[in-house]
Amino acid sequence: MNRKDGRAPNEHRLLKVTPAYLDYAEGSALVELGKTRVLVALSLTPGVPRHMQGKRSGWLMAEYNLLPRSTTSRSQRERYKLGGRTQEVQRFLGRAFRAVVDLEMLPNQTIVIDADVIQADGGTRVASILGGYASLVQAFDALVKKGKIDDWPLTELGAISLGWKGGEEILVDLDAGEDDGAYADLTVVGTAEGELIEVHGGGEGRPVPRAVFEKMIDEGLRQIPALVAEVHKQLAGGVS
Repeated sequence: MNRKDGRAPNEHRLLKVTPAYLDYAEGSALVELGKTRVLVALSLTPGVPRHMQGKRSGWLMAEYNLLPRSTTSRSQRERYKLGGRTQEVQRFLGRAFRAVVDLEMLPNQTIVIDADVIQADGGTRVASILGGYASLVQAFDALVKKGKIDDWPLTELGAISLGWKGGEEILVDLDAGEDDGAYADLTVVGTAEGELIEVHGGGEGRPVPRAVFEKMIDEGLRQIPALVAEVHKQLAGGVS
């Protein structure tokens, strides 16, 4: 299948991670995935939500927001009530990050990961995951160096989007135009060791054969180790 940007079906868009993008956050990154740009900031704050009080574990939560001109037409700011999609993505991000952070090493502390979409062209969840992971690495590296934690509390994490437009081919890392025309689209989150954390998405307008669904998950897990390695390379100052 020919893609308008010339990519092969299993080829993701150019990934650029600019770490420590913000001066004040404990970890931050500007993630560019094709034309999609997401700014992620991590804050480490004292205390935990009420439902975690009295437990030996810390907590992690995520917030996600589309800025008004991140899309082709201006969207209203969600000042007083979050939309359903925003809440859904926030819960998705929170679950993914909590699956790979040993929060018992951060008792009575809350990690807040803020993902703000500057420009959306498909894959904002993926960029948020990769940026959140990069921010966690920065924050935990600083805590280890300061002697505030003894062991590394983070499992390597990545994500990728996949789509199916019929036939045999699975497309990797869909842009907005490809996503609109797909019969199925998924975001697969997993570890660099090939463990599955979450699958988000489904069929659009028609059922998806089970074999296709499984093929999409397998391809997603196959892609993730290279993406994690690319994030680490850019954190270390490597050139993409």
